[in-house]
Amino acid sequence: MRGTVHLVTAEDGLALWPTIRPVVERAFLGHYARTITALDLRAISEAGRELLAERPRTRAEIRTALADRWPGTDPATLAYAVNSLLPTAHVTPRGLWRQNGPVALALLDEWTGKPVADGISLDDLVLRYLTAFGPATVRDAQTWSGLTRLKEVFERLRPRLRTFTDIEGKELFDLPDAPRPDAETPAPPRFLPEYDNVLLSHADRARVIPDGRRVPLPPGNGGRKGTLLVDGEFLAVWAIEGATLMIESRKPLRDQDSITAEGVRLLEFVVPGQSHDVRFGIGE
Repeated sequence: MRGTVHLVTAEDGLALWPTIRPVVERAFLGHYARTITALDLRAISEAGRELLAERPRTRAEIRTALADRWPGTDPATLAYAVNSLLPTAHVTPRGLWRQNGPVALALLDEWTGKPVADGISLDDLVLRYLTAFGPATVRDAQTWSGLTRLKEVFERLRPRLRTFTDIEGKELFDLPDAPRPDAETPAPPRFLPEYDNVLLSHADRARVIPDGRRVPLPPGNGGRKGTLLVDGEFLAVWAIEGATLMIESRKPLRDQDSITAEGVRLLEFVVPGQSHDVRFGIGE
């Protein structure tokens, strides 16, 4: 996926960092290639570690603290270098239910009180991916993780997996005992949040996203609308305004009664104790 904040258990965060670190570093180096060519990234990383070891700090505080040591360097680049080269956690109150605050970073091992682990093996990473998103191709797993050369991992795991062929002749892998519902099993309406893995964790999502429709994730800081699956296809976007659920599709949706019922369940979870309304509209 993208270089964004992820919600994981402390145990997983500590184990995943060594494995996905090359992906995070590659993304950082690619984005800031023009501004970091003459920088000593190891020295910046160590300076950032010293700062965060004292207490959690916001990116603004990191920028201010490092700007004098690297004059002439974009301070934002220095802050993102620290964020990308070190295992960090977003500390509370950010991330608490119905609370928010500025993004403050802490060292992951300091925040959890445990050392960063040796890293989850690629075999286990692929198996966990398939547990969530199989059946899938090798390219699917690479798209999700950002890691490359996973074909040899799949080949090593092949005796432990089941394989299938899709209608285009691509080989799919899955766990032997994974649930595989009958093709006629109904797919009820589902409201997905922004950045949901169902839409982003495969190289080819044509069976979920019809007509080449783009997932509503604009450039910049975060998506603003969720997506609605109807019969397993992404057909609309949604947003909650007050206690009203606004659903926007390119054409009228079928089975609006079921969508409304599921929408009311969503509203009761997000804004309980209020009078709820679900509205449908036509748009892009």
